[in-house]
Formats: sequence, structure tokens, C-alpha cells
Amino acid sequence: MDRLLVLVRHGQSEWNLKNLFTGWKDPGLTEKGIEEAKKAGEQLRDLKLTFDIAFTSDLSRAQKTLDLILEELGQTGLETIKDQALNERDYGDLTGMNKDEARKEFGEEQVHIWRRSFDVPPPGGESLKMTAERVLPYYRSEILPRVLQGKRTIVAAHGNSLRALIMELEKLTPEQILKRELGTGTPIIYRLNEDGEVISVEDLAA
Repeated sequence: MDRLLVLVRHGQSEWNLKNLFTGWKDPGLTEKGIEEAKKAGEQLRDLKLTFDIAFTSDLSRAQKTLDLILEELGQTGLETIKDQALNERDYGDLTGMNKDEARKEFGEEQVHIWRRSFDVPPPGGESLKMTAERVLPYYRSEILPRVLQGKRTIVAAHGNSLRALIMELEKLTPEQILKRELGTGTPIIYRLNEDGEVISVEDLAA
């Protein structure tokens, strides 16, 4: 049985390009982001991968990325489940701020702590720990059971919601996951055993 799980971060968004904290805001993809999503679809097609079910967040940049990937695969119309549980980390009061301006206002060190600590949230927002606390129960109840049934599954989501999943899948510590950079529009292919443990991983950015 092929227990396949593919994770892909959305392509570059308009706010990624402007270096803004995005969180739950809903900017569209840039032209580059559209190309990244199409390339992800081409990479998966070249590997002759197809899917039985897809998951994505409640935000259009992830949904559009998934649509473009499925178009390349000739799988438009694939059963797709959208859920807020897979949304990006909520940056609270930082949402919409330029990251350089935030450093000027709050100080380099404080912004670094908000961005790169595991359990310190920005004002009014979520830490990575809090993000994981909504992502992982959803993964365990909705996504993993389908993978274990042999349904080939693709998840299009966001840098931090995917970090939470990768931390679980690869059994990483908070320190290790915070150092993990996820490229936009780059698929990571996991194959799992019957217990849901990873037996192989292939990052197509590598």
C-alpha cells in the first residue's frame, strides 16, 4: 500500500514580495507565485504522482496553489477539503506590517523572538506552539487516517502550519523546526508506514 503524503507551501504571495507579516490576511499570488505552483505540479507530474484527496487552508493563496498543481496533474475536480485549522500562524498586531518597520518599532531582538521562538506569541497572535495545537489534532483526526487507508494525499498550506506538521512527521525538536526553511511552491514527499511513521522523505527543493 502506498501511504503517500505530499506537503507544499503556497507560491509567493503579494505580501511575501512586500516583506509583510501576512498571517490570516488573504493576499493573492504574484506572477512568480503562480509559476512556482505550476512548477510544483510539473515536478509531481514528472514523478508520475497522482492523488486521491487534497487538503488546504481557508486562505486563497494556498487554495490557488493547489488548483494550479492539480491543473498540471490533470486532476482538476479532485475531492478537496478546506479548513481553517491549516491556516498560517496568526501574527496578531504584526499583521500587515513590513518586517523591517517592525524591527525599527519593536527592536531587532524582540521581533526575532516573536518570529523564531517556539512559544512566545506576538501581541494578539499565535506562537508556533499555538499553531501546532490547532494543526496537529486536525492532522491526526482528518489527514493521517486517510493516508493510512492508502489514499494518496496532498496538503497545500503555509510556512508555519506546515512546520507544525513537519515537526510531528520528522520528530523534530522546537529548536530544529525553527531553523527549517520552507521554500514557496516546493513539494515535500513523505511515505509512511502502517503506524504513520515516515519511511522516506524527498524534498524537491534539494
